[in-house]
Amino acid sequence: MAPNAAAGVIADLRAESDDLDQLVAELPAEGWARDTPAAGWTIAHQIAHLWWTDQVSVLSVTDEDAFAATLTEAWKNPTGFVDEAAEELAKTPPAEMLAQWRTTRTALHDALDGVTDGRKLPWFGPPMSAASMASARLMETWAHGVDVADTLGVRRTPTARLRSIAHIGVRTRDFAYSLHQLTPPTDMFHVELSAPDGDTWIWGPDDAAQRVTGSAEDFCLLVTQRRALRDLDVTAVGDDAQQWLTIAQAFAGPPGTGRN
Repeated sequence: MAPNAAAGVIADLRAESDDLDQLVAELPAEGWARDTPAAGWTIAHQIAHLWWTDQVSVLSVTDEDAFAATLTEAWKNPTGFVDEAAEELAKTPPAEMLAQWRTTRTALHDALDGVTDGRKLPWFGPPMSAASMASARLMETWAHGVDVADTLGVRRTPTARLRSIAHIGVRTRDFAYSLHQLTPPTDMFHVELSAPDGDTWIWGPDDAAQRVTGSAEDFCLLVTQRRALRDLDVTAVGDDAQQWLTIAQAFAGPPGTGRN
């Protein structure tokens, strides 16, 4: 079985995937063709992308040689392979796509449950633990779920699963600076977020001069670039912290364009 550190976030990933599944399960075929806030992506593209990434993640866990071959192929078009994969799989009939995504994501969740403690899984960036891979899949599933919910005019109830997403947002601070060819600040920031259940989630020293506070849900919307900063309950004290909020990015790849 997976180490204790991974079991909880894998369970959260299952639950997040199931929640998104409920949004699309009863959609008529034409509903899958609706445009989402992600430029050029329909609901079909959103689910196709999750399906493809889950497929590749399964290879990382179960067949590292096959994953290495996929990685080699992907780097032939490093800035476009993600969109190309989504575009191709989005052509799949919706019922088949939904069935394939369900099968693939279940295979991934089960495979992650069996990763031994200490094993590092290969990826497009640095190798990661089962807990880190599950957290990354949770973050992406939630973010694409936001796009689908926005398209359908649905307001989803935030849950404690956001904690893993917020954690990635905090941990990727220096990554966001590097994407913009900026030198990360040397000082740690204090991040204090109000959780959906009324709890408070805290990262960084209490006496840090650079501080970020606000809603955990809004912070997650910010670092996944699903909302503009001006529309969110997230504030910063200190020049460095204020700058970070303008470039924060929890997902891999080139700098995102954000949302207007």
